[in-house]
Amino acid sequence: MEYTNKSAIDLAKQLSVQFAARASEADKHGKLPKEDVNALKSSGYLTLNIPKKFGGSGLFIKDCIRAQLEIAQGSPATALVAAMPLHIFGQAQEHPLWSEHHYVRFCKEAVAGAIFNFAGTEPELGSPSRGQMYATTATRTSDGLLINGRKICTTGGKHITHLLVTIDYEGEPKVVLVENHRNGISWQETWGEGLSLRASDSHDVIFSDVLVPVENLLISESNKAELSGKAWFIMMVSSVYLGAAIGARNAVIQYALERTPTVLGKPIATLPGIQRQIGDIDISLQAARALLLEAAESWEQRQFTKVVAAKYFALKVACEVTQTALEIAGSTGLTCRLPLERYFRDVRAGLMQPPKGDTALELIGQEAIEAMNQVKG
Repeated sequence: MEYTNKSAIDLAKQLSVQFAARASEADKHGKLPKEDVNALKSSGYLTLNIPKKFGGSGLFIKDCIRAQLEIAQGSPATALVAAMPLHIFGQAQEHPLWSEHHYVRFCKEAVAGAIFNFAGTEPELGSPSRGQMYATTATRTSDGLLINGRKICTTGGKHITHLLVTIDYEGEPKVVLVENHRNGISWQETWGEGLSLRASDSHDVIFSDVLVPVENLLISESNKAELSGKAWFIMMVSSVYLGAAIGARNAVIQYALERTPTVLGKPIATLPGIQRQIGDIDISLQAARALLLEAAESWEQRQFTKVVAAKYFALKVACEVTQTALEIAGSTGLTCRLPLERYFRDVRAGLMQPPKGDTALELIGQEAIEAMNQVKG
């Protein structure tokens, strides 16, 4: 199914409404709705940025951001699941993650309904960084590769069909494709009671003598760290958190229009103080959205610092907006009667994702200083 930038937004809005109807129960039970996953697959949403010649829509990063901003309003958890294959295939177009043969194969499998995600984070190592070696290993045998290890925070859980697993292979960091149906794979549901994104199924996956063909060995892990991959990941997840904040904005305005205290005799939306708070929310959201879309345009010139700045500001705004929305709603906002407490919790997951606050500010500051030095020179 092929979409234009406009029809992709229409699709995202339709999906957002569907996801919103299930989001509260999904969060309560800490479980990704299979209906959400089926809708993502059957609609072709997960292939928005796969080239047209392979059956996708061939959309650019800016179009994917706009779509993500929409579906995250319905369910940030489901939007995070969608962000994973979007960033993988976006990255693969700009910086080859695998051979052309594998790329074509993966694109076609995704169009046929496969869901891809990296499995990289480990209990001891944490998120991969600074060239540290993985505890998950692949051992060559006469029959293929035996995979052993454990990965945590694997968003999508059992719904993922194609796991791109980071491993130690003969002392070198590599990535191996492990299809989720293979013997020896087990899942531990560790995520559902966490603070944020409870319905994202970001569970632990365990590999116990999982046998895969040698041709499933893909790339050197060092190549995955190129800026192109970071940019797509950063902007896809930033869209999730900013979209959640937009959802909080919409929910609190609706609440303010309906909430009519007896002593006031009219909706609290008529109060100047409430109007000022909502005005502040809107200005912040408009600025963060504009900066995120500008960063997407700048990425054509590979301006990575703008991507970092957009992520930093989007998350800052998302945290502030969701808190203000709670303050407007008062004690009701703390209950499950409104989705505000869920949005508030969900956006805070972004505080754990790189580049984190201080690192982001350092990168931005260093570039500003270097630019001034060049002008003086």
